[in-house]
Amino acid sequence: MAGHVSVQHAATQLPSNNSTTEPRIVRWLLIFVAIGFLSLFLLLPLIAIFVKAIEKGFEVYFASITQPDALSAIKLTLIVILIAVPLNTIFGVAAAWAITKFQFKGKSILITIIDLPFAVSPVIAGLVFILLFSSHGIFGPWLMEHDIKIIFAIPGIVLASVFVTFPFVARELIPLMQTLGSAEEEASITLGASGWKTFFYVTLPNMKWGLLYGMILCNSRTVGEFGAVSVVSGHIRGMTNTMPLHIEILYNEYQFSAAFAVASLMSILAIVTLVIKSYIEWKAKQQLKS
Repeated sequence: MAGHVSVQHAATQLPSNNSTTEPRIVRWLLIFVAIGFLSLFLLLPLIAIFVKAIEKGFEVYFASITQPDALSAIKLTLIVILIAVPLNTIFGVAAAWAITKFQFKGKSILITIIDLPFAVSPVIAGLVFILLFSSHGIFGPWLMEHDIKIIFAIPGIVLASVFVTFPFVARELIPLMQTLGSAEEEASITLGASGWKTFFYVTLPNMKWGLLYGMILCNSRTVGEFGAVSVVSGHIRGMTNTMPLHIEILYNEYQFSAAFAVASLMSILAIVTLVIKSYIEWKAKQQLKS
């Protein structure tokens, strides 16, 4: 009994998990460095974008973002998002399901392939699509014979965007589904539910916040993709320029106000995405607590 009391007393003397042993000046210094770094490399450039965008007035600003080439770039970016994100969502769910629910040979190889876009430069990815689908590429003659255009057209931009962004949903779902396990699915199937019913009524609700989080990351990467899209697009104004490519052209032509106006739209999209991301993280934490 005395030993038990002494252990309890010793435990009360130990610092809590949230306490630190560093002097207060060290903590304040670390906080100051973090805030200073974020202000210098994130907040100031973001503020500068909006200041430069409206430098010549709101009339010039709205004229810049409603100009035909700008509207075409915005439209193309949205089209790519509407195609790439759903495709990567389907792939991500299927890949995560296969990796976490089944045992099969080559699982480690599949995981490595999923991570490939993280290791390969987007420019290299664009060049690979040029090698495959250009007029002098491996499939070029067949594509020309059937009047199918991929490179310097929307299909090539979509393919490049899908390649660069396909790990995001899968990589978000795999650790989540491994943590959740398969006990609930097994119980559902034991009670007579089909595989699809189990997925829609058990698995999907459990992973919905992780899925949305992965889709948000995929969406953000698609909007900002430059390297691979630049290689396969051909930079055709009003046809194959996404928002990042349109900004580059405006900047190279010294149309700085117009370039920053379109850049401000991308910044607004990024801020909205960040807010949604934070909300999803909060909801996921609430779900774990409950």
